[in-house]
Amino acid sequence: MLTASERAGVDTMRISLLTLLASGLALSMAACGGGSSAGSSSPQPIPPIANACQRPAAGSVVSDPPDLFSKNGVLKVDFSYQTTVDADGRNLFCFMTPDGLENPTLHVNPGDHLIINLTNNTPATPVVLKIDKPNCGAKVLTGSSVNIHFHGTNTSPSCHSDEVIKTMVNSGQAFHYDVHFPKDEPPGLYWYHPHAHMLVESALQGGGSGAIVVEGIQNFVPSVAGLTQQIFVMRDQNVAGNPTPGGDIPSWDVTINNVPIAYPAEIPAIIQMAPGELQLWRVSNSSADTILDLQVQYDDAPQTVQIVAFDGVPAGSQDGTMTGSPVPATDVLLPPAGRAEFIVNPPTADVTSATLVTLGVATGPDGDNDPPRTIANIETVASDDSATVATTNATAQGVSSSGASSVSKVPSTIGPKWSQRFYGLAAAKPVKSRTLYFSENNPLSEFYITEQGATPVLFSPNIPPAIVTTQGSVEEWTIQNQSEENHEFHIHQLHFLVESQDNFTENGSTPDPSIDGQLLDTIQVPYWDGNVGDPYPSVTLKMDFRGPDTGDFVYHCHIAEHEDGGMMAIIRVEPSSTAAALERAKLYLASFEQSFGFTRGPEMMQPENMDNMKRILFER
Repeated sequence: MLTASERAGVDTMRISLLTLLASGLALSMAACGGGSSAGSSSPQPIPPIANACQRPAAGSVVSDPPDLFSKNGVLKVDFSYQTTVDADGRNLFCFMTPDGLENPTLHVNPGDHLIINLTNNTPATPVVLKIDKPNCGAKVLTGSSVNIHFHGTNTSPSCHSDEVIKTMVNSGQAFHYDVHFPKDEPPGLYWYHPHAHMLVESALQGGGSGAIVVEGIQNFVPSVAGLTQQIFVMRDQNVAGNPTPGGDIPSWDVTINNVPIAYPAEIPAIIQMAPGELQLWRVSNSSADTILDLQVQYDDAPQTVQIVAFDGVPAGSQDGTMTGSPVPATDVLLPPAGRAEFIVNPPTADVTSATLVTLGVATGPDGDNDPPRTIANIETVASDDSATVATTNATAQGVSSSGASSVSKVPSTIGPKWSQRFYGLAAAKPVKSRTLYFSENNPLSEFYITEQGATPVLFSPNIPPAIVTTQGSVEEWTIQNQSEENHEFHIHQLHFLVESQDNFTENGSTPDPSIDGQLLDTIQVPYWDGNVGDPYPSVTLKMDFRGPDTGDFVYHCHIAEHEDGGMMAIIRVEPSSTAAALERAKLYLASFEQSFGFTRGPEMMQPENMDNMKRILFER
């Protein structure tokens, strides 16, 4: 028999356990969008769309991608993933909607669900690799597999959400995504793209990507409220004829909203602004391999822009005030996958030449050739003329004029701010420090990212996690570059705080002062000069695992050639001790019911079961 005090302790434990179970159930259902099993059901296949993957001509006016907006907390999209070949023999890829919209910009609010029914309508190809269990979709990777990564979003890495290691959708197959954006998601620019291993470079160079906007940036940066905004998705592609890169010959051509700036003519696109009108430019470097260093020039003079957000997070907004602090800059360095949102002053009437350029980027002896190029000429036109040209250009691309965002403005109403996803990270004490490094066997195109002390291994979806940490922890990572070309560190599911950029100048590079103290999901680590007397360039980052996301996800170099070539690894975030106790309790209760044939109730609190319950609940 239990004493009165023991029985009181049992009652307290029982109440606490039931509270934990109820809380855990609510959290689980919220993360999965409720108790529905729709997330695992197979959607109806979407037939191929005619005239897919259309591209505008060189020298075209840049028009925004078509926009799709959430309603009542949900944005539902049907995508047909398709491919075609252009006149220069390039393989093009795109996400098409049934009404002919290509790679639309997806607008959501914090707390929304993004539901995508995806059908892979690319041709079937042979099996490349068998994917070990647990599987999410197909059990094999083929040469035409696809999945979708929701880059930069702080969303779950679970199956049917932002999971890219085991998720495979093969030719002719349909797949259902239900991505829940947390209520504390920072407002800004994110993007989506395929992430099937070994196929990322070809998909990105083929144009298979689009933008995501989490609405509400004006709440944190009031200076952008009511501004005309333009969304620019920068991509790269093969140079026609595949000439040997060097000098003025780039490794890859670049495009802006699919308008090509193609070697050798490199005819600039056209960006339009109304006279005297400030604009917010929201730029994603969705290139596979090309590093951009953007600069606005008026009569060849660099112009100062005000950067209001990096990688989807309003600049300086996570310090407790919640109000962003724009960062002035005369150039904006964007590694592949990086985003920046900045305010641009229009050219005055006396300016004779207004351009958006990318400066030359030194990528190292083994790196690509990223020479300077003029991306677009900036023209001032009346607002009505701009809308007409943009709509006409969108129609020419096979997009209905109703889908073209000819003139788009940031909402003028400044609403309330919401809780900060990364608040307190700067002051948080790291529980562990790690050093990771990039290395490679360049002649064999083998690329590695390794924690110091471990053996370098090439990535495979079937390898175990390289790093295991715990939900709720904060860690400090130093990322070194031990190779002679640039690399771009990216991690899924979270952002990191930039603490320092070290040993850059010793190797001929310059740190980017605009990103110091900012929250990013992608950062450049420049090349080592090969001199054994020089230290390796490195960045030191504070990694934030305090969010709700647990499970397996990846970190890698976001130069897609390197990622496809093995420079990627898996991290596993284990649940916190409370969450782990909850899981153990659920498992114990399930086994208890099965063993003794009764439902949860007073029987489970009998003395003979208490020791076992304590052991299950509280042993680590």
